[in-house]
Amino acid sequence: MEKTNNLYQKLWSASDDLRNFMDANEYKNYLLGIIFYKYLSDKQLKKISNLLELETDNLVEIQKEYEKSLDSEDADLLLEELKYEDGFVIKAQYTFTNLIREIDEKTFQLDDLKQAFNDIERSDENFRGLFDDVDLYSNRLGKSLQDRNKRIANVMKQISAINLADYSGDILGDAYEYMISNFASESGKKAGEFYTPQEVSRLMAMIVMDGKENVKGYTVYDPTMGSGSLLLNPKNFSNEPSRIRYFGQELNNSTYNLARMNMILHGVPLEYQSLNQGNTLSDDWPVDEPTNFDGVVMNPPYSAKWDATDGFLDDPRFSDFGVLPPKSKADFAFLLHGLYHLKNSGTMAILLPHGVLFRGGKEEKIRKMLLEKGIFDAVIGLAPNLFYSTGIPVSLLILKKDKTDRSVYFIDASEEFVKKGNKNELTDANIEKIIKAYKQKEDIDKFAHLASFDEIKENNYNLNIPRYVDTFEEEEPIDLGQVSANIEEIQKENQRLSNEIYNDMKKLVANTDEAGKELEKFLQILGGKND
Repeated sequence: MEKTNNLYQKLWSASDDLRNFMDANEYKNYLLGIIFYKYLSDKQLKKISNLLELETDNLVEIQKEYEKSLDSEDADLLLEELKYEDGFVIKAQYTFTNLIREIDEKTFQLDDLKQAFNDIERSDENFRGLFDDVDLYSNRLGKSLQDRNKRIANVMKQISAINLADYSGDILGDAYEYMISNFASESGKKAGEFYTPQEVSRLMAMIVMDGKENVKGYTVYDPTMGSGSLLLNPKNFSNEPSRIRYFGQELNNSTYNLARMNMILHGVPLEYQSLNQGNTLSDDWPVDEPTNFDGVVMNPPYSAKWDATDGFLDDPRFSDFGVLPPKSKADFAFLLHGLYHLKNSGTMAILLPHGVLFRGGKEEKIRKMLLEKGIFDAVIGLAPNLFYSTGIPVSLLILKKDKTDRSVYFIDASEEFVKKGNKNELTDANIEKIIKAYKQKEDIDKFAHLASFDEIKENNYNLNIPRYVDTFEEEEPIDLGQVSANIEEIQKENQRLSNEIYNDMKKLVANTDEAGKELEKFLQILGGKND
């Protein structure tokens, strides 16, 4: 654990110099991009060590042998082997280790690092555009090329001593998540574009994986995947994690690249990840098999605007409902998109603002149809201020297509949190309490209630949690007799103190007529009586 924490801190401290020149939403691209490049470079050198049967893990020594091997007759065979196994080849002059040598020798140029990025991107379609957001020539890094060289070199030197190939996918992936979390904390509202807090992701993953722990070839889909942290969480609750297939779409290109790196650093094979950059609502994806998934997890932008043109009424995602969610609030549009891509036997978990539970108009019609079909499985109200991007409380909606009844289980978890800095956080105990209740689906006083369809119908299909879970705490009855006795006792004590002050003041002697008048007036106001 100490080694892991040390890794986290070393990687994070590499951003110290950048932090003074740009905000977290910008410098995260530099730090994460360079770390990812070093990972690919270190991984390749380790592969070279194995192929050349070297008895060393020292990156500098392996680099020397790599350079020597390129002059041998087996050079082409070595490069072919690297390309076949990893999908890319970093030339000897462009490895991270060699660029560090250039930094030490004062010969480093940003052009060499840029060329390394270009070579990786061109080597395989899966790496195309991966470093688009690492703008090495930005004026934010410095006014002169020399300043930019120095700034990037400082970042590289900070992490040069770490051999990233020494760490497993889980450890390295978790370190990446640690940094993404820190960036989210510093980015504030912008964090909503790329990050769902780990504890919330874990809660959602536990729910969608409930009963699916042993599924081989489990498929999970996140059409608003951000950095991919929510999409990756189900593997932590699977007994077949190496066989999970991941599908995700993201609108923002920078965030899409972040998710691609995150997947690779978590050790997900390229053939097990299908990621796409696009507008989920405007451009339905995927349209090729598979299109339905065992699990769907979503944390879409809340109450965003969307097109909602009449043409969407013919879209199979929305056509069954006869109406479209309002243009001003895309919440139900995201929900219906995810539901469309859910297998009949699957589970969907989506985070949305509480308004979807009770708003009228078109949203009410959609909500009513979903309830009549028995799609809603549970409504979980979470605490406020759990997210970096918003302080509002949100609801976690669980949907299923294969339910045998139309009941809905309500959980009021709004008090399940601990205060951490200026943010609230779910603890392991909070999560366990919610999960235990969800699995048992029993009534729990002031916490959870299983509502029948008739009960929901009586409430006009309104799913507002307080209608079903009464958390009102009655105040203890007031004993007026005791209150009267307390007041009488206080009045007696006040009178006693007034008398003491009055008697003490009467002992005073005024030395002028004016002082005498003031003392007499004070005694009249005090109104004391001799004991």
